[in-house]
Amino acid sequence: MRRVSQLYWAASTLLLVLISIQIFTSAEPPSLGITRSLFLVAVGFVEELGYLGVFVSMTLESALVPIPSEIVVPLAGYLSYEGVFNFWLIVLTATAANLLGSIILYLLGARYGRRLLERYGWLLHVRESDLERAERWLARYGAVFILIGRMTPALRTVISLPAGIGRMDFWAFSIPTLLGSLPWNLALAYAGFILGQNWIIVEELLGKVDLIVAAALILMLIYLLLIRRVIES
Repeated sequence: MRRVSQLYWAASTLLLVLISIQIFTSAEPPSLGITRSLFLVAVGFVEELGYLGVFVSMTLESALVPIPSEIVVPLAGYLSYEGVFNFWLIVLTATAANLLGSIILYLLGARYGRRLLERYGWLLHVRESDLERAERWLARYGAVFILIGRMTPALRTVISLPAGIGRMDFWAFSIPTLLGSLPWNLALAYAGFILGQNWIIVEELLGKVDLIVAAALILMLIYLLLIRRVIES
């Protein structure tokens, strides 16, 4: 029972960080929306800078700048169909950029995130003991958590931060990040390749999936917090 409760506390801590960041980065002006503002930025990067644009966009996305891969990679996949890019080079470029951006966010979490939570975590009911449990949980299950998270909409761009905050081993973080990013980018690029001029369908579909996953995470967090109160009482 003690081990189960520790996993609950660790999971609730990580999910609290994830959901808070996801809600923040998903916020957008109602008059603009993602298809108007971020769409133009992402398309401009890819069309004007080519492979460098893909690399910069995907690095920023994994560093938690809201430039979605659901736009960048399918567009590049479509352009590879048109002969502008090499398909496999797009996949490798996006994957390498994901790794770099994730490492940046991981280092920021390790350098500043832990300090902020130690100082202000009480506002979110996050205690030092929670952070210690999260460290132990990440040491044991972190690689699987990162691997699955990198292929999960709504989670993939934020999981690097709690990994850094939880002081997860660098290589145990980096290798699953690389392995999880590759199939994601391959799927997006291939979708853009086969959909042709209709590549934007990918972003519209995954945008809905993002909302569903975020809602599921919120419900899971509420459940974990309720369980915690029951056990503590």
